[in-house]
Amino acid sequence: MANTQVARLEFRNGLLDRYPDVLTPRARAILEALAPLNRDRLRVMAARTARRVARARDRRRVQFLDPDALIARTQLRVGDARDGKFDGAEIPWDLERQWIQGTGPAARPRATTEQGLRNVAYALLSGADGWMFDGEDALGQVETMSLDNQRNLKLAFASDVRFLKVAEQVAGEVNAWAREFLGREIVPDWQKQLGFTTRIFRARGLHLDDRQVREVDGSGFSASIVDAALYVTNNFERLTSEGRSVVLYLPKIQTAEEAALWNDILHALEEHLALPAGTIRAYVLVEQLEASYQLMEIRAALAPHFVGFNTGRWDYINSVADAMAWDESFINPNIDVIGMTYGYMRVYEDRVRRAVNTPDRNGRFALWQGGMEPNIPVGSAEGVEAGMKKAVAGAEREQREGASGKWVSHWKMVHIIRPVWEKVGETNQMGRHFPRLTYSTTDSADLTLLEPAPRTTRGARDLLSVALQYGNAFGRGYQAAALKPADFFGNDDVLYLMEDMATGEIRLSILWEWLYKGGQLTDDDPALGIRAGDVFDRALLDGLLEQEYAKLRAASDRDVHDDSKDTSLPIARAIVEAYLASNVKPPWYIDLLNLNLDNTNLAIAKDRIDRFLAAFERDGTRITENLDFGASAPTSDD
Repeated sequence: MANTQVARLEFRNGLLDRYPDVLTPRARAILEALAPLNRDRLRVMAARTARRVARARDRRRVQFLDPDALIARTQLRVGDARDGKFDGAEIPWDLERQWIQGTGPAARPRATTEQGLRNVAYALLSGADGWMFDGEDALGQVETMSLDNQRNLKLAFASDVRFLKVAEQVAGEVNAWAREFLGREIVPDWQKQLGFTTRIFRARGLHLDDRQVREVDGSGFSASIVDAALYVTNNFERLTSEGRSVVLYLPKIQTAEEAALWNDILHALEEHLALPAGTIRAYVLVEQLEASYQLMEIRAALAPHFVGFNTGRWDYINSVADAMAWDESFINPNIDVIGMTYGYMRVYEDRVRRAVNTPDRNGRFALWQGGMEPNIPVGSAEGVEAGMKKAVAGAEREQREGASGKWVSHWKMVHIIRPVWEKVGETNQMGRHFPRLTYSTTDSADLTLLEPAPRTTRGARDLLSVALQYGNAFGRGYQAAALKPADFFGNDDVLYLMEDMATGEIRLSILWEWLYKGGQLTDDDPALGIRAGDVFDRALLDGLLEQEYAKLRAASDRDVHDDSKDTSLPIARAIVEAYLASNVKPPWYIDLLNLNLDNTNLAIAKDRIDRFLAAFERDGTRITENLDFGASAPTSDD
């Protein structure tokens, strides 16, 4: 196997010496064994691009599958999957009650190992029923953060002395905050508390290449395979010896074929680690419009690994905007009004809850984990009170609708939201009765249902300001960052929201829609001479972009770090401008951001942006490989 490994994969210079605890011989052997699946991934991604191009060319909406067709990569008939004629997984004991799952990475940019371990300590001391340690949207990818993330999880799960020392300190900090905010301590025994939370890991999506591993021919290698293989290989023995499940979140899946590929990846991992089939359990994030047309098919394609769906807001909005980019009549409103009760979002959520509550042939159901609560209880007393009321009301709505729990983006929110489910007391809501899914033309149309809502210059400023700030944060390694529009800097009544890659994606998608589809504004803006009914045009966009960028340049170091204003911030602006200058809508903001990781040279950035857009506009090619792979990887490890 070692000889095959040399012939198939290569690692950036110096990594094997600096990360021998992560890139172990066994982990490298597993990566090599799974390497042939990378070519399958490339074919599946090519098919995804072809569908997108064909829909735009033929002006055709996403459609339901033919019930008599076979799900690609399986022998399952679509109609049988819809009828539950498959053998799904049992829900393991440590996933049965997941009232609150926290999310966040186990690493920090340019941090020591001990500083990164603090993230894990906060997570495992938070009181969350589960914590999704993120390798995707919330994990920065500068330097070697993805490997730092893996290292820190391995150390923490093994109760390494460095982690225990950090955890004891963090427990005191958590209790100090809780005494002041909640009037009580929440960690009575820190060592016992560390064992409470179910450990979960989110891998990167199939559309992304890894930055530290590639094929020897120079082509990109799947970030999904790297993330899943390293996490499972390095942690399954510890997890299973403690009676814990090995659990992954799988993001950005668009079709049942993609789910079937993931199923093959998980089966291959189990086979090469001599694990019983189905040992690895998987939630699927329903964050792509096309997936909502294939929910039961995705469940069936991932059996026996599948345990549940998650309904995330931001990525899903972006996917709808992207899938409907060709339709001039489809124009989203302001981002803040597209909540889970709005039009197509309400329909999507309803289909998910009906899918998980359809029994398989053994009478088994699946879990539904509600979406993200981005609020953070930091601000003025009035602002925090209002923000927490909104957060609790959102959780109460999801619980009433049938969710077995939800996500929070910050550990401080766990004990604010968890009581919603504690008061009800039900372990989960699996098997609650909802109508079976139907597949009519009305069902299809409703998945892109728009409802009247504001589209304003205030909304445009929000979209631009946060998109610029997010791009800047991403370039600095903060893929999850507490942000708010620049006009509210210094106003503690308006809380910062925890934003990740998905919120950056949707902001540019909506702006692109408004610009290229002639979006009409609904409200007057006397200061700009705008009247309701005016079209959002290039001149207005350029003027707003100039103003919002100037606000960020003038902001304090607290909101926009001074050392970013002549480095990553100008690059973020260049990406925003280029994205919105392309009449062929790019599918992912993250593509352009990834190309410029660890780069602060604006001229180089513009060249890379131009190359990407030219290739994509020519034939749909996405440049996703690490253009700096040949250079030794910079490191953030101490």
